Parts: sequence; structure tokens; C-alpha cells
Amino acid sequence: MSTALICDMIRAVHHFPRKERNHIMKITKRFGALTLALVTALSALTACGGKTTTDFTAGSGSLSGSSSGSSAQAKPMDLSQVTDPYLAVSGLAGDEVVARLGEADITAGHLLYWLSQVISSYLSQFGGQMTALPWDTEMTEGVTFAQYMLNQALDAAVLHCSIREMAKQDGLTPDPSVASELEAEYLDMVIQAEGDEEKVTHMFWATMLTKELLTTLNENSDLYNQLREKRFGEDSGHYPTDAEVNAYLNDIGRYRAKHILLATIDLDTQEPLDEAVIAQKRATADDLLSQLRAAEDPIALFDDLMRQYSEDTGLEANPEGYTTQKGEMVAPFEEAALALKNGEISGVVESDFGYHIILRLPMNPDEFRTDCVNDLFQKSLDQERERLGVEKTDAFGRIDAGDFWEKLQSLQSAVQAEQAG
Repeated sequence: MSTALICDMIRAVHHFPRKERNHIMKITKRFGALTLALVTALSALTACGGKTTTDFTAGSGSLSGSSSGSSAQAKPMDLSQVTDPYLAVSGLAGDEVVARLGEADITAGHLLYWLSQVISSYLSQFGGQMTALPWDTEMTEGVTFAQYMLNQALDAAVLHCSIREMAKQDGLTPDPSVASELEAEYLDMVIQAEGDEEKVTHMFWATMLTKELLTTLNENSDLYNQLREKRFGEDSGHYPTDAEVNAYLNDIGRYRAKHILLATIDLDTQEPLDEAVIAQKRATADDLLSQLRAAEDPIALFDDLMRQYSEDTGLEANPEGYTTQKGEMVAPFEEAALALKNGEISGVVESDFGYHIILRLPMNPDEFRTDCVNDLFQKSLDQERERLGVEKTDAFGRIDAGDFWEKLQSLQSAVQAEQAG
């Protein structure tokens, strides 16, 4: 997501705080010695490509340690009775169709893999400290946490399916080396398991993967990159211009600015300063603004005054200003900065931190062209989803996310015990 082929396939986690959204959308996992590329897009597919490794470590929806949100270790499942891991944890065979994108099937195996990733990612932000997951709690009106997790997993599965369908339209096929490299890595895992292929298969099951699904996910990563390059790469005829990149940055509210801060609070304790001191700070801010208004080269003078007077504790680390996005800065600062054109200087702006004088700076389109390409490609994927339409089958409605997660912990406990033995 951005990440190896897990770019950010989980979209629209709007009802979580920003930090939670970032965790939910970061779906990269580690899997023993096996190095993989998996795609996960984020509220948009971004920064895909490359490989990611996965290992069975605590706190990642994994083998060692429970990440289930339960303090007790789950009772191990009897692996000798399991032939289909998806059937064992959900009651649905791995090849049972749970949804369709147009005429393309989305299977239970694919969906349950993403469901395990979404839930694990949610838990990871709490460091394994949750004692229970709020399955029945409403996230939005009429949508419980369990349903929300399922919908997020479906979004990821649909996005993968969209990639396959668009690749077919463009006549693209996965690079054969994807499957051959995966086969070599799989064989290496078998060697490390002293030839016990069943044990390796069980390791895959613990994170809701099979060798076949893993191959598909890696192929999707390759197809994603091929599609993005063909449709929006430098030689595509649709590579974004500087003007298009700047328009994209404006649309998402991304901007760059410097400021001179005269603090009206103690920046360590957050306590307000004496009123007389605050009045002096305001007078100083007004004087600095007057100097800037009268200067022949106000931008050059701004830097001099900023170095001399600004009390921003982040100045040393950000001498060239802050690149930020709408919603990240205090409202008075943000409103004033966004109202400026590049090279313009604000009046004195008051916030809870003090008095600011803000200089709006231009963005470098080259730094954000890849982001713009990702955004354009994500929109094309969204359009494909809209064109084809998503239909859930009755089987989708039979998935109980809480029950699935409990049984997955039982499966993981069994695999962990097998590995330890």
C-alpha cells in the first residue's frame, strides 16, 4: 500500500482517526523466509511494487503470540481434520463465490485472506493490548464493526479483481518470473522445514494463504505495475504535466509554507504567558509585518526575520518550511495559508500557539508526480469497479467475522504448536 504490492487497497476507512486509518490501510505482512509482493492499496492504491517479506511473529495476526484481542491463548484446532483452512474457519470452502465484479468471481479464500489482514492491522496499532474486539459496536449507522471489517476486506478483494479485469482489457499477462521466483522461494521454505511440505502448507494457512492464492497476489502486483505504466507512465501520453500535478495537490489540500511564530504560550508546558508579554509579542509581530510590507525583497527578508525571531521549535528541522495537508495544522494557520497564492505573505494570524506570519511556498511537481499517477490510476480502478458493479452472494452474508477470527486463532495456535514440536 505503500509498500511492496500492498499498496493501499483498503479504501475509505473514513470513520477511524487518521492514525487508525493509516494502520488499517497498511496491510504488509511478513511470512517466514518467503519474500513476496502483495498489493494493498490505501484509500487509493499508492506506492506499489517491490517485495515484502513475511514472518510469523507476535502481534501481526501471526503464529507466535495471539493478536486476537484475547488475553488467553486459543485452544488449538485439530490440524489432522483440516483439508480446507477456509472451510475450517468460516464454514465456506475456499473456492466458494462470495461476490462478483461483473462476471469475475471473488472467492471466500481471497476475501478471508484480506479479512485476516484488515483485522490484524487494526489490532497492530494497539500493540496487542486489546482484550476484546468490538464486533457488535456500530461504526456508522447500521454498520457494526464486524460488518465494517468485512466491507473493508471486500474492497481489497474487489480492487485486486479490478486489476485482473483491466489487465485482460489491455492484453497484459503476468511476468512468468513471478510464479517461478515464488516456486523457488517455496521450495526453499520446504528445505528449511526439513522436507516437511505439509508443515509449510500449514504455515501458509495460519495467515489465510495458500500457495495458489499467494501466486495470484504476486501476479496482481506485477499486473498493477504494468497497468499503471501503460496507462499513466512517461510514454503513455497521459503522464501528468506540472499543471496537472499542481491541480491534484490543490484538490487534496496539500501545500507548503514557512512561518514566523511569536508564541503566546509556554511551548513546553502549554500554559499561557503573562498578558504584558503577549501584548509585546503582538507589537513585535505587527512591526515585523510592517518591515515585510515595506521591503523590496520581502521573501529574502522573511527568511532573515524567521531565523532571528521565530520561536517555532520545529524551525531547525524544517528551515525550508512545512509540506503539509489540509486538516493537519491548526485551523487559523491552515485557513490563512490556503488563502495565499505562492509567494504571498499573510497578515498577523492568531492561533492557540501565538502569532504567525505565513509565507506560502510553491510545491515541486516532480516530488509529487508519482503520487499524482497513483491517484489517476486509482480513479481508473474506481471507474472499472463502478462500470462492472459488485454483487454479493448469499455466501457473503453467512460470514461471521467474530467467529472467523476466533477460529483463525485456534488454527494459528495449532500451527504454532506444530512448528514448536
